[in-house]
Amino acid sequence: MSEECSAVDDVEAPIVSVKPQYYVTESGLPVGPKPDVQYPLTVLYCGNCGLPTEYCEFYAEHEKCKLWFEKNLPSEFAKQARIGEIEGEDLKETEDDKKRQKRGGKGLSKPKKKEGGPKKISLSVAPRGRKRLTCVVGLKSYDIDLKTAAKFFGTKFACGASVTGDDEIVIQGDVKDELFDLLPEKWSQIDEDSIDDLGEVKR
Repeated sequence: MSEECSAVDDVEAPIVSVKPQYYVTESGLPVGPKPDVQYPLTVLYCGNCGLPTEYCEFYAEHEKCKLWFEKNLPSEFAKQARIGEIEGEDLKETEDDKKRQKRGGKGLSKPKKKEGGPKKISLSVAPRGRKRLTCVVGLKSYDIDLKTAAKFFGTKFACGASVTGDDEIVIQGDVKDELFDLLPEKWSQIDEDSIDDLGEVKR
């Protein structure tokens, strides 16, 4: 019995080479070697930046890479020259493109408010939980620096005051009544008649 087993062990199994097949999964993902591609792949690397040649255009010193291609790989230099021409065409902007806002660029300047209208300052109180806030709107129309005014209110009323909008200052606490006298006293260009009381307003 042992002799039969040893005889079976000595027989070598035939080696069958299975070539991987190229196919596309249900989700559309290609798997395996492509039939129209010759393997192993040959990858050319740039002698200047050390990257594969197709990535040289993203290198900071792309011009040096082009010089290296011109000297060592003339065929790749022709490709790089074509890439440079395409990039140059993309950089050309028409006048309309320059005027149009680009993503992340400077937005269009806001139109200036028309001067000459009646200047008004609005005072209101907004509840915030158990606390109350006083909102002052309209100081900017009198050319008053909002940050300076907020600092003044904070010192005067011993509370927090901050600029929260384009022309709005929020003061912690209900100090609306005091502001009717304080504003004309501090800034002489403000008239008492130009101050409106909006009462309690929800924010």
